[in-house]
Order: sequence, then C-alpha cells, then structure tokens
Amino acid sequence: MYVRAEPTTDLNKNTEWFTYPGVWSIYILIVFFSWLIVLSLLGTSPGTAWTIVHLSHFFVTYHFFHWKKGTPFADDQGIYNGLTWWEQVDNGKQLTRNRKFLTVVPLVLYLIASHTTDYQNPMLFINTLAVLVLVVAKFPNMHKVRIFGINGDH
Repeated sequence: MYVRAEPTTDLNKNTEWFTYPGVWSIYILIVFFSWLIVLSLLGTSPGTAWTIVHLSHFFVTYHFFHWKKGTPFADDQGIYNGLTWWEQVDNGKQLTRNRKFLTVVPLVLYLIASHTTDYQNPMLFINTLAVLVLVVAKFPNMHKVRIFGINGDH
C-alpha cells in the first residue's frame, strides 16, 4: 500500500534536497507559474513570455548550477569548494535520473519558446544560443572543465 522510498545516499546538504519526492513537480510548476506571471504582468504575447522565462531559467540555472562553486554550509569542511552545484549532484555520478531531468527541462523550454514565437529571429537565435550553452555545460565530458581559465571563483 505504501511506497518504500530508498534513503538518500547524498550527504551533501547543498544537493540532497533535489532527491526528495515531488521536487521535479515543484520545479515544473515554478517554471509554469513564472510564465503566467510574466504573461500577466508584462502583457506580452505567449511566445515572448516563454522566451523571457526560458532566458531567465538559463541565467539563473547557469549561474547557480554551473558557475558558483562550493556550498553555503560550513559543516562540509570545504570538501565541495572546488565544485559547482552540477558537479555535486548525485555525488558527481553522470547520467543519473536527476541529471537527465535537469537536461531535459531547458530543452523543453527551448522547444516551447521557439514554437510559440513561430521560429522567428531574433528570438530563435537567442533561444538557441541559451539552450546550447546550458546543455553543453551539462555534458559528462564537461565535468570539472573550466574554459578559458574562468572558473567562477568569487
């Protein structure tokens, strides 16, 4: 009658929250309600609103998942200081369900934003550039790679 959940093996407080049940649903709801808010407050077309949400999602997730390093918690004794959030997810294991989900979300946002703007430039170019940067940053062979000496240290 009850589903027995496997206890998380992720002891990193910075990423363990993503293993909780319902996080994926909440993530999708946040994206959808962000679209509704943009659509309502800015009074734009649905396609422009999806593009704004897609680009906002790109900037926020790129900054927090792929740029900033370390954790906000002192009790990890600095063992994650050299890793981004993406590199910490699932203890660095590649191609997990969480990583696949987080890769599919920007792709779906890209498809929605591109389709609802009728694949017109400049929206198509901007959306394509954003999704390419975000998806390439998620490739397994980009794990712990720092391009051009820029490593996100702040």
